[in-house]
Amino acid sequence: MNGVLIPHTPIAVDFWSLRRAGSARLFFLSHMHSDHTVGLSSTWARPLYCSPITAHLLHRQRQVSKKWIRALEVGESHVLPLDEIGQETMTVTLLDAHHCPGSVMFLFEGYFGTILYTGDFRYTPSMLREPPLSSGKQIHTLYLDNTNCNPALVLPTRQEAAHQIVQLIREHPQHNIKIGLYSLGKESLLEHLALECQTWVVLSPQRLEVVQLLGLADVFTVEEKAGRIHAVDNMEICHSAMLRWNQTHPTIAILPTSRKIHTSHPDIHIIPYSDHSSYSELRTFVSALKPSQVVPIVRRQPCGDYFWDSMGPRISVPLIPDSVQQYMSSFSRKPSFLLLLERRLKRARAQGVVFESPEKDVDESQANKDSKKAKKENSPWPGKLEKQLPHCPLRVKKQLFSDLCSKEWDGTAPFCESQKMVTKVTVPLGCSMHLRPSDEEFISPETKEEISLKPPLVPRGDSDPAATGNPSTWVSHDSPLGHSKATPLLAAKFRGLALKYLLTPVNFFQAKFSSRSFDQQVEKYHKPSKEHTQESTE
Repeated sequence: MNGVLIPHTPIAVDFWSLRRAGSARLFFLSHMHSDHTVGLSSTWARPLYCSPITAHLLHRQRQVSKKWIRALEVGESHVLPLDEIGQETMTVTLLDAHHCPGSVMFLFEGYFGTILYTGDFRYTPSMLREPPLSSGKQIHTLYLDNTNCNPALVLPTRQEAAHQIVQLIREHPQHNIKIGLYSLGKESLLEHLALECQTWVVLSPQRLEVVQLLGLADVFTVEEKAGRIHAVDNMEICHSAMLRWNQTHPTIAILPTSRKIHTSHPDIHIIPYSDHSSYSELRTFVSALKPSQVVPIVRRQPCGDYFWDSMGPRISVPLIPDSVQQYMSSFSRKPSFLLLLERRLKRARAQGVVFESPEKDVDESQANKDSKKAKKENSPWPGKLEKQLPHCPLRVKKQLFSDLCSKEWDGTAPFCESQKMVTKVTVPLGCSMHLRPSDEEFISPETKEEISLKPPLVPRGDSDPAATGNPSTWVSHDSPLGHSKATPLLAAKFRGLALKYLLTPVNFFQAKFSSRSFDQQVEKYHKPSKEHTQESTE
């Protein structure tokens, strides 16, 4: 990402992360290339300043609302407030960066001195003749496009590189020409090639819209077979694509770029046509401006040592006016934990039982451990519960049914007014909870009958649950236990009751049912179970 927060000011250029923007209040966009728009999307909701062409592309391609886009005319100076009362202002002037459609440099003037942010730019001598730069003003900070700031990289001018491309096309009069480009940029090169080679240039509908916006010559079309020159995405040019294109018609491909690219096919040609300033051009530009300091835009590629002999006098750090300080701190961001809390409150609340994280273990005394061990030995279910369960991020809170499982159930429900039992439920912070909706599969532990529209339970392997009396041999087709050992959750006599309470939605308890009525419903629900038990004993 290429962007900057200008220190001691509320200015941010090509920087779209509000989480890290701190005190930035004025946001500027130099051009629409993707490495300068990281984080900028349709959700952007703050004033944004850019050129008119960039404003159009920003709305069409990124769906940013027009109410947040402030288009500033190129070549004119604009006064913008730096506080909420208009006491402190600055002047910003947009200059053509000669990089891609809509690309500009920003010249900021205010209490902080004079700052020039070039963005991506290709130097031309006419830049130094612009009134804001030719007046002899001291540039205190120059944010410089240092993409090609390397003395070992020698680049031709764009006119020289364009001439090389024309010569290459003329050497292949019977070939189709594929020009590999990014989504935006080098439209003027395509116009030049069409006029020199007297052929239509085939474009995608999206790029055709851009060239029409620029008012270029009428030499572009979307008809595939109308012309020899085809503008394609640079990623399309590869070995397999060259083989495919040459099967139908002789084809060469051209990549106009200053980057070092390994050619994978003899018909792929690299021409050093660049929209970034060469090293010699950067030297000329910096020497003419003599800034107090140079800050590279591409931070991974320092360049300060190359311009030490072209620097002007240093200046002290400016004092920030009180009104600007208040403006920079007026939109203080909420603490991150409050933002998380707001998001959690906006989510739909699930009905039913809530689980807590298995990472939060409850300390138990030695007596409780011995009691649990004794209950496991008397349990009709083989094996240890925790070892048999597959890994699951959630589980029922420990001792949720401790009173129910510690003694023989006499058929009465534990939910009554005198006992005032409440199922305590918790959710670990940052842990999402997923409860089974009512249409998922649940099986009666007594009858093994399906009570939902999900696939029925079937016996695993050749085992017969009726013969073995082991309900764990029944599994669902899509159950995670279908390929593992049996995993009982509770003892057989208590599992139905526990399931009943677990699956009772919260609104059932809030519907003003009396405890007596609810107890009667529970007894009625388990009455077939008691009758079945008596029949089996007889």
